[in-house]
Amino acid sequence: MASGTALIYDEEMTTHKLLWSDPICDIEVPERLSSSYKQLKSYHLVERCVHVPAREGSEEEILLVHSLEHLEVAKSTQTMNEEELKRVSENYDAFFFHPSTYRCARLAVGAALQLVDAVMAGKVRNGMALVRPPGHHSQRNAANGFCLFNNVAIAAEYAKLKYGLQRILIVDWDVHHGQGTQYIFEEDPSVLYFSWHRYEHQEFWPSLKESDYDAVGLGKGKGFNINLPWNKVGMGNSDYLAAFFHVLLPMAFEFDPELVIVSSGYDSGIGDPEGQMNATPEVFAHLTHFLMQLANGKLCVILEGGYHLKSLGESVCMTVKTLLGDPVPQITGEMAPCLSAIESIQNVRAAHKPYWKWLAYEDTSFLQNLSTKSHLLKKTNSNPSTEHESKITNNNTVKVERFLELHMKNILFPVPPIKTATTGSEGSEHFFPERVQLVKEMDNTEIKALVSGFYADLVKEDKTLLSLGSVFVILDKILKKEVSNGIAASPTAALSAAVALRHSVHFGFQRVLCVFVGDMQMIPDTEDGRMLIINICEEEQSGKTSCKHYISLNWKEDAEGNDFFSAVLGFILPVAYSYQPNLTVIAVGPNRTLGINGISLLVALLQGLAESRIFAVIEDTELSLMQSVTKALVGASTPPFGIYVPPTQEKANKIKALRDQFQQEWKMLQCSGKL
Repeated sequence: MASGTALIYDEEMTTHKLLWSDPICDIEVPERLSSSYKQLKSYHLVERCVHVPAREGSEEEILLVHSLEHLEVAKSTQTMNEEELKRVSENYDAFFFHPSTYRCARLAVGAALQLVDAVMAGKVRNGMALVRPPGHHSQRNAANGFCLFNNVAIAAEYAKLKYGLQRILIVDWDVHHGQGTQYIFEEDPSVLYFSWHRYEHQEFWPSLKESDYDAVGLGKGKGFNINLPWNKVGMGNSDYLAAFFHVLLPMAFEFDPELVIVSSGYDSGIGDPEGQMNATPEVFAHLTHFLMQLANGKLCVILEGGYHLKSLGESVCMTVKTLLGDPVPQITGEMAPCLSAIESIQNVRAAHKPYWKWLAYEDTSFLQNLSTKSHLLKKTNSNPSTEHESKITNNNTVKVERFLELHMKNILFPVPPIKTATTGSEGSEHFFPERVQLVKEMDNTEIKALVSGFYADLVKEDKTLLSLGSVFVILDKILKKEVSNGIAASPTAALSAAVALRHSVHFGFQRVLCVFVGDMQMIPDTEDGRMLIINICEEEQSGKTSCKHYISLNWKEDAEGNDFFSAVLGFILPVAYSYQPNLTVIAVGPNRTLGINGISLLVALLQGLAESRIFAVIEDTELSLMQSVTKALVGASTPPFGIYVPPTQEKANKIKALRDQFQQEWKMLQCSGKL
């Protein structure tokens, strides 16, 4: 399995710049690249990446997507004077030429292709290309919106041609709609294109009818174009996460891409003058973490927009840290999507219901009377003067810089020196993947002293008491932040989980999430909210009914493949993100109703929470499960999740009933306007 993260940056791409005054184009500055690279250096991320050189994209490669006429116009600008450059630029919407633009745009294309080659050839696992000019607005025959050649579209066509790929996912999280990419692939079922974008009922640039949720693709490409319009500004972390849980990720897992390419615009982040959104840099770590679970980890992130230099730089760093496998910072902000976001999400689901199996049994109906429609009627035509606007923007820029300075200090933490720990005897190293640290168990007298002090009511026999040695020693290493995560084998997973939960709360954690698979014979008291238990079992445990902090999810996995995606994405992740735990405990006990694939999926996706602190307890008879979960924890490769199986009607109804029951308490479950 490939390892390592590629970083592609060429200073020459900073030579493309605006030579005359233009209030629309003046935000697309060379410092967008140089300051992002500087920020990567300051976090010591550059030296941790694999340096891959950029190259010029060839004319043949550019012609995979663009017309010869468009290429010739771009080529002709190299020898033009300023007046001529200005005249050619005026033929396009929001674009400027410089004598070096053509060369820079070819480097941007070549950088994207170098990244695809490095990932597809297995030289690296994933990577990021910092490029200018960006690409997602450019069309077959026209430059548009700061973009000359469509870097991401060319990369997708190139990957299909060179590597014979049949399914590529493009995720466009830039705040503008990548209409260029949509036009190129809207009839192509081999490319699934997802874009969220500021739309405001077609008021925001590029102000196209076809940027709305009902543009689902054409002909054979129907269902493979997903537009999620944001109809107001100020969208935040929870809105972006809700879009992933309730739209993108279920589609992506059903589509099962062989490669994921991100049109990575950070103008959807806080402080950006274009987007005016409130999402903070760490949300991009979470989004990246989710996408790393697809396509066996083959992920190419290619820069698009981002015009607030501090917000852009921090967001780029969050993305690269996650690609490198660092723990994901805790997400901040209230975990509740706003009504406008929920309405957009519901409309996308309704528009795509005919094309996707996972939506077959979902309740979806279009919402026409949107909560944001009324504010459009109140819009007046009085615009503040440009001078006044620029003063507001400058003040805001400084404010956001100060905020981000403090915010990043608060959320960033030293990465524990060791990723994964377990206990094992001499010679058991070969059993676990590399990069797992074997630690010595606690000795018996220590265990006895600890148990008699706090856990005497739980532990009745000497045999079970001694088995807790590995639980305590690994859990303590996680709690003291010496390791990110760990796994212990236990003859009694239910007891070990109960002790681990009490031990974590006693240590001082305020919120501990426990996902227990199988019969949980010992259910701790969860009333004080310091624990949230989700028990995945065949039938409800006797005498225990579901409530806010104890949820029974009755589920038996389909024998043919993995039908657990819908439960994880539609219920478990939204609840877990609403709760925001400081530690996640995943325990697998007797009579488990999930296969190895379903459990691996759970472990992989829950690593986005609690600064990636996970403690896994597995029944000691489950050797192959131990290996699979350890692989998921180490994160050196994406574990196989098995063949995607859509949920049956009965299971879809089960998820819906739980969502209805708990969506007021755990607000990330909300995905329809009927609240």
